[in-house]
Amino acid sequence: MAEINPSKTIIVTYDMYTVLDGVKELVEQATAEHPFQFTTGLGFTFEAFEEKFNDLKEGDTFNFTLTKDETNGDRNEEYVIDVDKNIFCINGKFDDKQIYPGNVIPLVNAEGQRMNGLVVEVKESTVTIDLNHPYAGMGLAFEGKVLSMHDATKEEIQALINIITGQGGCGCGCDSCGGGCDGCGDHDGGCDCCH
Repeated sequence: MAEINPSKTIIVTYDMYTVLDGVKELVEQATAEHPFQFTTGLGFTFEAFEEKFNDLKEGDTFNFTLTKDETNGDRNEEYVIDVDKNIFCINGKFDDKQIYPGNVIPLVNAEGQRMNGLVVEVKESTVTIDLNHPYAGMGLAFEGKVLSMHDATKEEIQALINIITGQGGCGCGCDSCGGGCDGCGDHDGGCDCCH
């Protein structure tokens, strides 16, 4: 495997497609207004994705496909589970505004790890949740352009460490929110500036 420079901050635009049985479907876009920014070597993106930028420079375009083994792996049917419907009750009433088939809900396991689950089915006493990544079992194709590439600054790396350790901040470095984006008028109260 090629060595990755652990200190590059790269900003790109892209169209991302899932690839399954030779069929491509557009599922995500990072536009010039909301580009995707990542710092290599910190585990925020797939290693195989980062490696594709080793020989690119600012202004270059790219078009590559990663296999399912390089991204989210195979689907695992053991990750489709039935959970007691009572855990989705608020004040004794089932939360049917959030828990319905097709909705993705945030979950926390016993170890405190956060994950998303897809509600598959609501039964009489249980809810079927799919914990597989939505793109598990699929390849991912990317077409885009490198907008910026530079050695990561200490501030950029610290912002990412803050995210990893849960100390807040989205890493955007915006002056009006101090990097936190909580209630920031420039970002409509979210972290859209980072993605």
